[in-house]
Amino acid sequence: MRKNLLLIAIILLTGIAPSLSAQVSFGKPEKINENWRFILNDQKDGQAVALNDSRWQQVSLPHDWSVKGQLSPTLASCTGFLPGGIGWYRKTIDIPADKQGEKVYLYFEGVYNRSEVFLNGESLGKRPNGYISFMYDATPHIKYGEENVIAVRVDHSQSADSRWYTGSGIYRDVWLVYANPVHIAQWGVYAYPEEVRNGYKLNVEVDIQNEEKSNVSLTVLNELFSPEGKLVAKESKRLVVEAGKENKLTTSLRVNKPSLWSLSDPNLYELKTTVLKGKVVTDQTVTRTGFRSYTFDANKGFALNGEWMKVKGVCIHHDAGVLGAAVPQDVWKRRLETLKEVGVNAIRTSHNPQATDLYNLCDEMGILVLNEMYDEWVFPKRKWLEGWNFGTPGFEGSYDIFKEWSEIDLADFVRRDRNHISVFAWSIGNEVDYPNDPYSHPVLGGEKAGFTQASYGGYNPDAPDAMELGDIAKRLVKVVKTFDNARPVTAGLAGVAMSNETEYP
Repeated sequence: MRKNLLLIAIILLTGIAPSLSAQVSFGKPEKINENWRFILNDQKDGQAVALNDSRWQQVSLPHDWSVKGQLSPTLASCTGFLPGGIGWYRKTIDIPADKQGEKVYLYFEGVYNRSEVFLNGESLGKRPNGYISFMYDATPHIKYGEENVIAVRVDHSQSADSRWYTGSGIYRDVWLVYANPVHIAQWGVYAYPEEVRNGYKLNVEVDIQNEEKSNVSLTVLNELFSPEGKLVAKESKRLVVEAGKENKLTTSLRVNKPSLWSLSDPNLYELKTTVLKGKVVTDQTVTRTGFRSYTFDANKGFALNGEWMKVKGVCIHHDAGVLGAAVPQDVWKRRLETLKEVGVNAIRTSHNPQATDLYNLCDEMGILVLNEMYDEWVFPKRKWLEGWNFGTPGFEGSYDIFKEWSEIDLADFVRRDRNHISVFAWSIGNEVDYPNDPYSHPVLGGEKAGFTQASYGGYNPDAPDAMELGDIAKRLVKVVKTFDNARPVTAGLAGVAMSNETEYP
């Protein structure tokens, strides 16, 4: 009892509160969505601290500039006849002098697309994928006790780069994160349930970063709380992390008769992870989790917690019609409630990572999630500009960043979402095997007997070889399995007969 009181006192004295609202899984996150300035043009030196932005539009995030634009038949039909362009965002923030010695990070849940973030005129980095959440260490450029200027350049000049409406801008939440130099790594807590004899265990991995100049000896405490808030399991372990490095702790928490997560009773547990250096709490976070089991059988289908069922799912894109890509949580909730009312029990994130709100709601409401990444890989798909499957297509897209960024983006995608109990499988691509768009294979020549499909022009020996699909798929699956080996990996097929000749998926 005295130890418990001492731990509570330490937490209160250090001012560290568990981080459940932001996705970064460490530190003290603060949402900084208000009082941004925006201009829709490629402002010269838009990152400059001395730039006068007082005449720019004042906006609150999330913000999608395309949906507010002028519809025009001269714009691409594939993205809703709405404009893209290049825009700049700026915001001034005060970093208190008493934060000196703490790390400072900027976390963006989603910027569409090809963004570059600056702090006090210095580039923190670029992230071209518009659906990926990302974070920068801003500490080297912070002016403690002074005003600091954040500037973000967003380049959606390739406005016809998708086969659906994308939106443009900082269309998801932005967070400022303060942290002790010794803290849990970004997305550094991984918890996954495993059914064992006479119950379940929650496997837990915790990555700790030590950004101090000397080695540290730590105690990592994991406490599991039931849906009713009762402490049901805990484990404390020691961990040494070398200076400037990262180290991982692995443990498990046993629960004999947990309340299972299901479609009708989505019971959620909370895992509180506390990092102590001596008696001082250096970091703490809360991870929402749960207990359930999946079974996939080629003959019987799918079972959740041993109950065989049909997965009755729909594909959901990240926008909300006339609201654009900056979708309020209440809108997501209403849509999911309506879908459940008509019998839907699963969604597929077509065809990219979505906002955290969506996954949180699926956890809470009991909806399975097939979490998907990528609509195209190293080659672009046709993008219709003048109508649906009509006219001359365009070939803008994200294919040009795939070789450099695909494994980085996929790893971040999995690490961000792997704790969502509603996610039951990963998808590494959607219909990247369209026959002759661009891949081709001799089976399209129609000479092979058996299962066939529309040939879409027959075999084209000059097109990219479909056998490459298997090589890419195996590489992507390896990335997923590196960070989550508890779920299956699949992909959406369009050219089934052709893909059956390859190793995709």
